[in-house]
Amino acid sequence: MTLIKSISGIRGTIGGKVSQALTPIDIVKFTYAYAEKMRERLHKGDDYKYKVVVGRDARISGPMVEDIVCATLVSCGVDVIKIGLASTPTTEMAVTFSKADGGIIITASHNPKQWNALKLLNEKGEFLNDIEGKAILAAAEKEDFDFAQVQDLGHIQEQDFTQAHIDAILALDTVDTEAIKKANLSVVLDAVNSVGAIIIPKMLSQLGVKCYEVNCEVTGDFSHNPEPLPENLLDLSSAVKEHKADMGISVDPDVDRLAFMSEDGSAFGEDYTLVAVSDYLFSRAKAEADAQGISIEEYIKPYSMSTVSNLSSSRALRDLTESYGATYYASAVGEVNVTTKMKQVNSLIGGEGNGGVIYPALHYGRDAMVGLALMLSHMAHKKMSLTELRATYPQYYIAKNKIQLSDKSLVQKILDYLKELFANEEIIDIDGVKIIFEEKKQWVHLRSSNTEPIIRIYSEAKTMQEAEALGQKLIDIANSFIEKQ
Repeated sequence: MTLIKSISGIRGTIGGKVSQALTPIDIVKFTYAYAEKMRERLHKGDDYKYKVVVGRDARISGPMVEDIVCATLVSCGVDVIKIGLASTPTTEMAVTFSKADGGIIITASHNPKQWNALKLLNEKGEFLNDIEGKAILAAAEKEDFDFAQVQDLGHIQEQDFTQAHIDAILALDTVDTEAIKKANLSVVLDAVNSVGAIIIPKMLSQLGVKCYEVNCEVTGDFSHNPEPLPENLLDLSSAVKEHKADMGISVDPDVDRLAFMSEDGSAFGEDYTLVAVSDYLFSRAKAEADAQGISIEEYIKPYSMSTVSNLSSSRALRDLTESYGATYYASAVGEVNVTTKMKQVNSLIGGEGNGGVIYPALHYGRDAMVGLALMLSHMAHKKMSLTELRATYPQYYIAKNKIQLSDKSLVQKILDYLKELFANEEIIDIDGVKIIFEEKKQWVHLRSSNTEPIIRIYSEAKTMQEAEALGQKLIDIANSFIEKQ
């Protein structure tokens, strides 16, 4: 039984004791606190009727959690726009489509089926910031409930925003619908038995793309570990080769992460989803700017020639960005940190190395749907296979390790020691410690777990062997330091 409370919401396993898992009591507490703080934050007056969008992925516990969330909001005097089965980006966009005051997404993203979560949105359909999230956590712990009188109860309205989300994507200038239709592409989709099976085939049909389906029964009983990693996508790999498809598409249960399989059944690489999409946007902007006789900077206004990803994402995005004369920026890990940095620098595109694409021309949220539409446009213009396309990008490999500690107080001591030891290298310490070995184009990122006495270690190099060796080197140094304490 697990319950994890963070600024972005609450997630946990279903079943168990209050405060030790995601129980009905905990769902009520946090939903109430969200409604209370929403009213305080927006402060629209006592007579104003607040409105919140509620959407969910297909996991088995979804209907139960949805009923409790909706009933709690109603009992707080809040009107609910219940959109049912919907992707995370659809729910985010539904907030702005409906001019709601916030949103709650019921999804545990890539976690296994026994998990669920409440992800909390503001009136822009974006995740709450650190201060707002902490205020909700504190309010939930107080349990100072004061529910609405009968005449002030909220109401529930049901609405589907799936097509509105698709329409917004296909209306983007950068999504070349005609080129995609002419390319006669075929794909295999693994939607891991969740909401991707509802929205993705619908969009592909409108784009004239042939879609073969794997694990697309919307049962929420995930057919494999739902994280879109190569080792979990063996069925997809086989189906791509069987159908001789141009590529395979994998999404997580709430459709905010996107990974591809090449036509030979090999993994394109989660980190390279964002790289490929960024390549398309820059190359398209250059071609259009040249045709109009203006600079790229002028063409892409109001955005800047820049990209953003988090510190644990591949250097390949930086290399690709700089090859176009653009600027790359790194943020702390976490979607809200990426979007904050993107807004600061007004970047054209950003995201995370886990297959999360954030395209601000649509909205500030990870969106596998827009990532897919941009990738299909890229393929239609490039007229090359995914293996050929992948070979045009810088080749890097990331190794992931961790150090298990007996005492969490050692975490910061180890990080401080490593900063001092590698002071001659480039150091970024906005989120743990990232050490960049520029000469070899290698880096290692060490950051503490929020819930356990663990230091997670991500290391990248030109080969997996070098990446593993770099990670092990830092583990050995840390263990030597621990022994001396």
